[in-house]
Amino acid sequence: MRKPVFIGIAGGTGSGKSTFTNRLKEAFGDRVSVVYYDNYYRCRDDLPFEERKKINYDHPDAFETDLLIKHIRALKDGQEVECPVYDYTVHNRSGKTILIRPADVILVEGIMVLQNEELRKLLDIKVYVEADADERILRRVIRDVKERGRDIEGIAKQYLTTVKPMHYLYVEPTRAMADIVINSGLNDVAFDLVRSKITLLLMQQQ
Repeated sequence: MRKPVFIGIAGGTGSGKSTFTNRLKEAFGDRVSVVYYDNYYRCRDDLPFEERKKINYDHPDAFETDLLIKHIRALKDGQEVECPVYDYTVHNRSGKTILIRPADVILVEGIMVLQNEELRKLLDIKVYVEADADERILRRVIRDVKERGRDIEGIAKQYLTTVKPMHYLYVEPTRAMADIVINSGLNDVAFDLVRSKITLLLMQQQ
């Protein structure tokens, strides 16, 4: 069996990671599976809603990274995995799961994808997507209001108290660990380079 090609796509909130991920999904179609790091936020059934709202979700400890690594290794060995599903409206896992099947190309997307050394070693290509801070916060506001049921005051408070400082402490330093840094999810030259590299790796593994 051909070994999958694993691509990590990291970068700050609102940087364009999802855009770049979706372009690769479209390029390789059914040959792609996607694992979203955000779904691996820890289950916090032990805390009431008001306490869950106070958690620093931009710190590495907020994620169950050990489970993600276990699932990545299983996919690497050709096994299916049941990925948890996170519900942002309640700040907790939903109790549902998504079946992730092995594929030729597996994309792993999230702000902390390059932060953990053990996880980095499982990736064949490491991509960091960056954007200006003002662009990132505007995109986050629009996303959190439309998709996650948040209010502007809550978004601003979270951004200033955890998102911004944690970005400079844990996310931005991983830029130096990427194989390629791109300034936009819509950067056609960078996209063509990554797509060509993936195609080459797939040919080599036939």
